[in-house]
Amino acid sequence: MKRGRIAYAGAIHQVTATGDKVRLPNGTLLNEDEVVWLPPVEPGTIFALGLNYADHAAEIASALPTEPMVFLKSTNTLLGHNAFTIRPDDASMMHYECELAVVIGRTARNVSQADAYDYIGGYTVANDYAIRNYLEGFYRPNFKIKSRDGCTPIGPWVVDAADVADPMQLELRTLVNGEVTQQGNTRDMLFKVPYLIEYFSSFMTLNVGDVVLTGTPHGTINVMPGDEVVTEIESIGRLRNTIIRDELAPTS
Repeated sequence: MKRGRIAYAGAIHQVTATGDKVRLPNGTLLNEDEVVWLPPVEPGTIFALGLNYADHAAEIASALPTEPMVFLKSTNTLLGHNAFTIRPDDASMMHYECELAVVIGRTARNVSQADAYDYIGGYTVANDYAIRNYLEGFYRPNFKIKSRDGCTPIGPWVVDAADVADPMQLELRTLVNGEVTQQGNTRDMLFKVPYLIEYFSSFMTLNVGDVVLTGTPHGTINVMPGDEVVTEIESIGRLRNTIIRDELAPTS
């Protein structure tokens, strides 16, 4: 099953997918463009992997990590499907990162790789934008680069884990203005999903709803205001986002 969160008619709803329609709890079917999409999960902790694909690591670093290069993100970074992400005026290189996002389904502590899949609730698509000129060092991700408001669209749906036969054999791709610019496969992760769950849960508790962003393959390019960026993962979904300038951002 595919599950999501939307705003519609003055309320927030937990919804499911019926074909290409959005189904409200009362059975009403809506088109995708009739609703405001919210992040499909409200995580307590967001874990993010840097340089978790060898080909992407080769694009930007001189050596591969020997253990997971992990940093944490706040929930302020998350946006829903069809939302807008700001490109700061001083950005010289801002690129997308198509990532498989793993949603924890059970409290996990000291979980083995053999049992790791039992603790996954589902999977979704994330696009964790990076501004390279904000980066202090490849092995020390800058807080400013990854914790900006709205820098990580996610969704539209969380697909139940039982409906994904093998999360380590999924095609990923990114399209910028309809042109394919990035392609990869989750089998090429340096640190696979079961390993990551074992690794994290060996020293801290993973809670229901926590999210693990598993890194991106090679093919990241600079994006500019006005660009439509679509990140897709086989069997999981298609996430659309548009880049805007600072002065076009909504104000409160």
